[in-house]
Amino acid sequence: MSATGSVTAESLGIDLASVDEVLGTARSVRRKLDFDRPIPQDVLYDCINLATQAPIGLGGENWRFLVIDDPAQKLAIATIYRAVLEDLQQQRGLTLKPTQHALADRLHEMPAMVLVCVGGKPEPELAGQVAFYGSILPAAWSLMLALRARGIGCTWTSLLSSQQEAVAKVLQIPEGVTQTVMLPIGYCKGAKLRKAARLPAQQVTFWNRWGGSSE
Repeated sequence: MSATGSVTAESLGIDLASVDEVLGTARSVRRKLDFDRPIPQDVLYDCINLATQAPIGLGGENWRFLVIDDPAQKLAIATIYRAVLEDLQQQRGLTLKPTQHALADRLHEMPAMVLVCVGGKPEPELAGQVAFYGSILPAAWSLMLALRARGIGCTWTSLLSSQQEAVAKVLQIPEGVTQTVMLPIGYCKGAKLRKAARLPAQQVTFWNRWGGSSE
């Protein structure tokens, strides 16, 4: 507690600099990963235990985390991923970054993939969708941060969400389960994660009304 009785990071025993470092350097890591180093199950369980401490909405604790480390399963999922990416390139004329090519080319070599799922299906109206995904995506983000704190790189991918049936067939996911993001993961190997160049808070924050200034 501070002199005024307010709670501070110090009074809670929180190393604010370490927290800020993890939050400020949680980058997408698509290459410079150790493809030969497996990720221990207990490390993944520790990260998932932290992920399930994320805030939840009306959906409750309806999350499921599907870890894929079998070579044949990884290859099958990577094949679906590459097909989706190729279709997007052709339909939208997208030019991929070298790091995106690197991920697609070696996706099947990743030590593991984590598919974040949730029981149920989103409602058609926007408010229902916000509530539905708002109960699962914070857990996925917390998982990404927990991995980052342990030197494990990953990237947030959503391409597979357009192929629910194909992915479900490969992974034997039952009906009534929605797939959200997939995190390909591996220990960092030479990747230097720094803060990204982003607009400062003053340029993206309004006060009391759209466009309102704090002054």
